[in-house]
Amino acid sequence: MATFRTNEEALTSSSSSFNFADFPEDVQLCILSFLTPSEISAFSCTSKRFLSLCRSDTKLWFSMCDRRWGLKTQIKKWGDGQIKFKFLYNTLNRWENLIGFWRRSGLGISTPPLVFFEWGSSFITGSRVSPSKIGNYGVIKSSFLWMGLSPNGEPLNFLDTDCKFELKGDFEKAVELGLSDTDLVAVRVSFIGNNHVVVEENFGHVEDVIGEESMSPGSIPDHLMLNIYQYFANRTSPGGDRASRRQRRRERERHGRRKWEPEHFVKIVYCCPTLSRPLQGLWKGICDDMSLDFYLVVYDDIGGIACRRVGDASEPFSGYSPVFWTSNTTFIDFPFSLEEKRLYESRIHLRPPVAENHSYGHSPPIEDEVVLRILNINSSYNLVIPDLTGSSINTRHLEGRIWHYANGTFGFGFLRNNFIVDLKHIAVHEYLLDSV
Repeated sequence: MATFRTNEEALTSSSSSFNFADFPEDVQLCILSFLTPSEISAFSCTSKRFLSLCRSDTKLWFSMCDRRWGLKTQIKKWGDGQIKFKFLYNTLNRWENLIGFWRRSGLGISTPPLVFFEWGSSFITGSRVSPSKIGNYGVIKSSFLWMGLSPNGEPLNFLDTDCKFELKGDFEKAVELGLSDTDLVAVRVSFIGNNHVVVEENFGHVEDVIGEESMSPGSIPDHLMLNIYQYFANRTSPGGDRASRRQRRRERERHGRRKWEPEHFVKIVYCCPTLSRPLQGLWKGICDDMSLDFYLVVYDDIGGIACRRVGDASEPFSGYSPVFWTSNTTFIDFPFSLEEKRLYESRIHLRPPVAENHSYGHSPPIEDEVVLRILNINSSYNLVIPDLTGSSINTRHLEGRIWHYANGTFGFGFLRNNFIVDLKHIAVHEYLLDSV
């Protein structure tokens, strides 16, 4: 049976309806802060009142900055509090991709290859991360790159190779006092695609070139292409030889003034485990020589898992030969066979001593002994050098296991030895663990 409303009921329903314009302004700002700049631009066309609200830098754009980064950095301190929040939003939106772990790319550089970017009070800082050398899980963190904004909105990016900046406190005052210091090197930070960053010395004014995000990874930056075109133009145009010589002379002079060789970094995109990829990410563990090492575990496109050390890129083949590898990611779930129990219980866990009266190989803590599931793996040899798996080699020695623990970490070991390397998290929720 159809139901009809009287004119009085319809009027009552209409008068009780609530639209966006009826909300208080603070509620409107909270709702609008979840929109993107392009969505804000479209919304501003709906009415003159909303146009005025969307143009309000101290209201809407402050709300957008505060909602997105208010818990990570002090947005009112960026640029000494003198820059527009709309400009700050667009800048931090580009720079946010830096947050996380990056690995140095290239040979011939002796600095640690792992770099960690994080938020500061009014800046972003990049720190080199390396394992401690005293046989524990400590991580050495050395800040070397600082990125902020001047009061007029120009990027202030500089290197502090001796880590003196941390002793100076306020970012803007430190820059004002320290940019003339020979220890601070002005640089520019450029994205090539989304996962490749170049840090190079800036000989002129500090220029924001992070906007090169439209390029695909591995392509040549625009300024390099310009140099290539200019080189060939000079070679083929009248007087080109003289112009080319002048250009080479300027380049030699610039190279002579250079304090910093350009460094390239590649982002470690999947640096944390997930439910579907529980072993994925960056880990740290004590090796068989009782030193701390970093490991990167990745899932490949064909369903396999590979673990490699995050070693010094200046060493030949460092980071290429896998520590372990498997093409079968199917876990053995509890209950385990007697053979698997014996295999696990007969091994010694490599870890620092838990107390002065305990030696290496002491029984692991209770939480690590709760094994949820087991995965079969292979050593690196049968992946890199398949001939080693011939009849003269005991293939059983190339086999190993991963023991996935209840606390989310895991350990691995091979049948050719009697120990387990337990891997711990390097960072959790964008914070380094055990850093000094």
